[in-house]
Amino acid sequence: MKSLFLLTFFLLTSTIISSQKINQEISLENQQPLLVGEINIEGLSSYSYKEWFQPNLASYTVSTTNLEQVKDKLAEYQILIFMGTWCGDSKREVPRFIKILESVDFPLEKLKIVAVDKRKDFYKKSPQGEEWGLNIRRVPTFIFYKNGREINRIIESPVTTLEEDILKIVLQNQYTPNYSASLHFD
Repeated sequence: MKSLFLLTFFLLTSTIISSQKINQEISLENQQPLLVGEINIEGLSSYSYKEWFQPNLASYTVSTTNLEQVKDKLAEYQILIFMGTWCGDSKREVPRFIKILESVDFPLEKLKIVAVDKRKDFYKKSPQGEEWGLNIRRVPTFIFYKNGREINRIIESPVTTLEEDILKIVLQNQYTPNYSASLHFD
């Protein structure tokens, strides 16, 4: 009986997980559509999002001088991005951040991007609740994890530049984001 229960639970969980849609788009009356939930670079490179994603990705010049030193250390991190495809700061910073990661050959399987909603009842929420407990108040928010533990985050925009902020976080130097997330980092 216990084995049957575990098998049923496993199958149900697998079905739910595999049915989660990536690059889920919603349309709002008289407004541009937006992506919600887990998304990927392909989703940002398609539909109406490519109108801002591709130019912002292509036009950004990465300063890899310091990042080359920490390339291997950066690969030890998992990065979670919360963004809004409707948000001006996200439209500017996320393509730049992705270009930086690509320039240092960051393993993109360690990157997860979650798009949040802008509708009043769902403001800065995702369909699967990935933001739950993470205190996401501003987007974009780039969260750096190492060994399953949050190390630090860049909130909305870098303090200096994305490259310098990433360097400080990866080297675990003193770094305080522009906005408080009401979290304490050891």
